[in-house]
Amino acid sequence: MSNDNEQSPELTLLGKSDVPFPASPDEATLESFDNPSPGRDYWIELDCPEFSSLCPVTGQPDTALISIRYVPDNLCLETKSLKFYLASFRNNAAFNEGIANRIADDIIAAVSPRALEMRAEFAARGGISLSVEISHP
Repeated sequence: MSNDNEQSPELTLLGKSDVPFPASPDEATLESFDNPSPGRDYWIELDCPEFSSLCPVTGQPDTALISIRYVPDNLCLETKSLKFYLASFRNNAAFNEGIANRIADDIIAAVSPRALEMRAEFAARGGISLSVEISHP
């Protein structure tokens, strides 16, 4: 059985179990691979039901369901790097709105999708839940 990163040597996480999670989003890298069907529009859907970050005021944990849908152009997002990238927010203190927009901006910068829709549904804190929806372009 061949290892996918033999075909894509630029992928540094796939197939490796000894790589530590990055300490912050600034240290994380979103990796990509060539779109196998660049002539067709198709949606890729990714869900992270266990996203966590920290409230910048109280330091309490915030949790969210992050749902990402995108139509790839020339590149597809490699999912293990996305997992590591999203986990890097775990100890990051930021407001929910800023986190959601940062994630969308970083994905757009990494793979330049033809279209992107993202929803971040944060769990209720203080009796109010917050959701952020982003679309690109």
